[in-house]
Amino acid sequence: MTGPNKNFQSPTTASSARRQPVEKLGWNLAVTVSFILLIYLPGREAFFVRGEVPGGYLPLLKLLPLGAAYTLGITLLGSAAAIGVGFLVALGKLCPYRWVRVAAGFYTEILRGLPLLVLLFYIYYALGEFLNIPALAAAVIGFGASYGAYMADVFRAGIQAIPKEQGEAARSLGMTPRQAMLKIILPQAMRTIVPAVGNQTLGMLKDTSLVSVLAISDVLRVGNEYATRHFNYLETYTYIALAYLALTLLLSRFVLYLESRWQEAG
Repeated sequence: MTGPNKNFQSPTTASSARRQPVEKLGWNLAVTVSFILLIYLPGREAFFVRGEVPGGYLPLLKLLPLGAAYTLGITLLGSAAAIGVGFLVALGKLCPYRWVRVAAGFYTEILRGLPLLVLLFYIYYALGEFLNIPALAAAVIGFGASYGAYMADVFRAGIQAIPKEQGEAARSLGMTPRQAMLKIILPQAMRTIVPAVGNQTLGMLKDTSLVSVLAISDVLRVGNEYATRHFNYLETYTYIALAYLALTLLLSRFVLYLESRWQEAG
């Protein structure tokens, strides 16, 4: 009798392995095209419909790194806040106490029903009448609260996907419920949680364009101020779109790397 064939791949695994090179090729092509255009277009006179703009795109290029720093900073801080909120709300939904589950469900329903832009206005302008909330803090709070409501169900579904016997076995070994969650259940659940959280973070990166209404000098606001000053809307917003595309593609590759690491660890 022969042993198991270690080289055997299920049809699903084999199909996934065939898709990965194609997806990687598409990503490489998109990154190459976007970065070539970002570097090539500012030096082309044909790209400027109104060539009287002093200095061409040099003023915009000098401001873009600052705008990108704000965009990425809000994305990372907002994502961290959303993960924390989502995890706590998910625990609330799984809590044995009914009033805690009701409160967690109430939170998610309210925050999901509010448009993110309205929430940002409310935190910065409405609450700003009573509290001195900096624009950057208001943006992070708004993204954390809004996306946390969506990430709550991501964590809840991931935790519930782990068989209950895992927690029971951990408690039979003398672990407290907190230890069982942190050391047994959550590490296994992260294999399904990480991809969904990564997708939410990518969505947050694109939604950070909304913070321009709070006078934060993100990528969109920098481009908008430049276009308004020089009336170069087509060229400027084309360039801003390419900048967002490049940031999103780079972040998507980092998310894919985290997914693969968690799959290997599992």
